[in-house]
Amino acid sequence: MQIFILTLFPEMFEGPFKCGLFQKAVASGVVKVDIRNIRDYTHDKHHTTDDYPYGGGAGMVMKPEPIFEAVEAIKAGIPAGEKVPVILLTPQGRVLSQEIAKELTQFNYMIFICGQYEGIDERIREHIVTDEISIGDYILSGGELAAMVVINTVGRLLPGFLGSPESLFSESHTDGLLEYPQYTRPQEFRGWPVPEVLLSGNHAQIAKWRQEQSEIRTETRRPDMGKRWRLTKMENGLG
Repeated sequence: MQIFILTLFPEMFEGPFKCGLFQKAVASGVVKVDIRNIRDYTHDKHHTTDDYPYGGGAGMVMKPEPIFEAVEAIKAGIPAGEKVPVILLTPQGRVLSQEIAKELTQFNYMIFICGQYEGIDERIREHIVTDEISIGDYILSGGELAAMVVINTVGRLLPGFLGSPESLFSESHTDGLLEYPQYTRPQEFRGWPVPEVLLSGNHAQIAKWRQEQSEIRTETRRPDMGKRWRLTKMENGLG
């Protein structure tokens, strides 16, 4: 997958994609990240990317010209026939979920637009943007941090990203439940032992315990998820 990021602050991305699993995924070719400075697509000596809003009001609005040119330049280098989502990071978008992340893995190319200031000229949203994503009901200074979250969430679902693909199947949100508790050595720490069932070697009992713990944890910590999970079970004739 090749990901393009349009931003006024490319230096913000110097760290997140150069460490840990993401660095390995980039090195192995699982994912490629191409960061573009929106100012490079301006034509005035000051590299102006924003202006005052028509109608008045506080703040500045990002101009359409450089973003249109940047997206068009990127698309010109992508093979014809490829469907390329152009994603705006905005609090007005659909809230990121594991299902949305899975949906985005189907694409070979994606373009992310990181807004700043008071937002973007509406013509960008109307004529270039194909999807809008939020990472939660709160406001950030810009779309860069949100882009990092979305890209990491999508990237780790790609084949070859994780050292152990099986890890994906037991994570929180994968099956509508939060993940069960995990333990490692030592067997007892400061008087707190590992649950006996995990030491039993009985894989059926361990699986049963983990399922029960996932259900209890979800109901306790995220009753909204628990409700959705129960409804899904009923719809599938399992409840």
